[in-house]
Amino acid sequence: MVRYPIGIQTFEKIRSQGCLYIDKTQYIHAIANSSMNYVFLSRPRRFGKSLLTSTFDAYFSGRKELFMGLAIEKLEKEWTVYPVLHFSLAMAKMGTVEDLFRQINMQLTRMEKQYELMRDGEDVTTRFYNLVVNLYNQTGKQVVVLIDEYDAPMLTVLHDPERLEPMRTALQSFYSPLKDLDPYLRFVFITGITKFSQLSIFSQLNNLSNISMDPEYSALVGFTQEELERDFKEGIQGIADNNELTYSEALEKLKSLYDGYHFSYKSDGVYNPFSILQAMRTSHLDNYWFATGTPSFLVKMMKKFKTNVTQIDGSKVPATEFDAPTENMRSILPLFYQSGYITIKDYDPRSYRYTLGYPNEEVKVGLMDMFIPFFVSPDTIEASNACWYISEAFLDDDVDKALSAARSFFAGIPYQEGTLKDAPQSEGHFTAMLYVMFSFLNRYVYSQVRSGKGRLDILVETQKTVYVMELKMDGSVDEALQQIDDKGYAIPYETGGRRIVKVGINFSSKERTIKEWKVRA
Repeated sequence: MVRYPIGIQTFEKIRSQGCLYIDKTQYIHAIANSSMNYVFLSRPRRFGKSLLTSTFDAYFSGRKELFMGLAIEKLEKEWTVYPVLHFSLAMAKMGTVEDLFRQINMQLTRMEKQYELMRDGEDVTTRFYNLVVNLYNQTGKQVVVLIDEYDAPMLTVLHDPERLEPMRTALQSFYSPLKDLDPYLRFVFITGITKFSQLSIFSQLNNLSNISMDPEYSALVGFTQEELERDFKEGIQGIADNNELTYSEALEKLKSLYDGYHFSYKSDGVYNPFSILQAMRTSHLDNYWFATGTPSFLVKMMKKFKTNVTQIDGSKVPATEFDAPTENMRSILPLFYQSGYITIKDYDPRSYRYTLGYPNEEVKVGLMDMFIPFFVSPDTIEASNACWYISEAFLDDDVDKALSAARSFFAGIPYQEGTLKDAPQSEGHFTAMLYVMFSFLNRYVYSQVRSGKGRLDILVETQKTVYVMELKMDGSVDEALQQIDDKGYAIPYETGGRRIVKVGINFSSKERTIKEWKVRA
């Protein structure tokens, strides 16, 4: 049986225990032997960054025996052994400078003992600098520095400006020796989730190469379609058998649930590695990656930036709007993109603009479920049940049943209490509520869909039907249907072979529910 490396982030442990390893060592060799001496990579949580860092550690430590049978075995001829300093700031999450320095000092002590060197300096800046110099003098070899989860301490206090600035200063003092240590360093690799500005963290490291959006390294972590079909045949068959699917159907389910991440303007999609490994282990399909984190801070940041939930999916922006420093971002997009909740869906080379969207069903449904108490109702159980009932009605191509259920649900929400007591009375707010509820149809629901003459409120696609919906508040359904025709919202879908259904919806601000609707096929 295949041994899947669930929760194992150490390359040596995976290889020595005979666990499945998806060979990424061709990238390791290419990066380590390029002209880049200082490399930065940003990727979402649980995407394999720690394993990648551990693999660099094994490579530069000359652990040739661990790489037998892998691509790098044929590429590397010398296997030079370098002293390696491997840091991880993953545990520095208490939000205080004291905790950060305590974690760094513990790791410096461990490395000093590992290389049989005396402690040289009191503060972390001096100790780090002297450790590198002393290692170089002791071994005659340049030193490799690996820093995993470099941003963990700052992510803890990202929402708190008063604690963010001292944390930034403290991290800057730790990283500051890197530039002056250049003659003593062979290679530096830094990885984390977010991209903090180089000026604020690595103030003097002006030769840091950010490969996060380089096409040639887009599959450095995560699994490609080729890797999935080549290395997971037994697991895919297990999923098929356990869920009464054919092998091809199991592949399609895996793709819709876990694929779709793109990290450059020109790249193949990659699967979420954490969810794939969990699905292979259990032979069960579930929202594994989303369930491991509680991204409630995203909602806090969305409120801070007054984000319209209906406009996240399908955003068209230049790279500077999402591949941007997190601490001075102007919208929610950098945090959503770098955290893995949206990804690159398309790129227009003429305007240098990217289209962003949810990568797959796992992420979209997980987010919509999380949005329910903030955008729909504080009664999450009743709301979730209503969402699924509406979704099933759409899948049965019964739009009247779906909207009747939505009307009944909205009418029963206690607006005088809970999270919605201050909800704005606007057409956009009610559109967002419907969008969140309808989105349990997974990736087949879209809002604010652009056309040549405007934006369609909601588009719902099923296997047989395309529903083109326009919503008015305290207006008329005929006016909504006329706008669909005048703006040509349905025209792009007329050649797809599916039935086109136009739906005008009127929402009452007084009754705070759907007052009426009209359907025209």
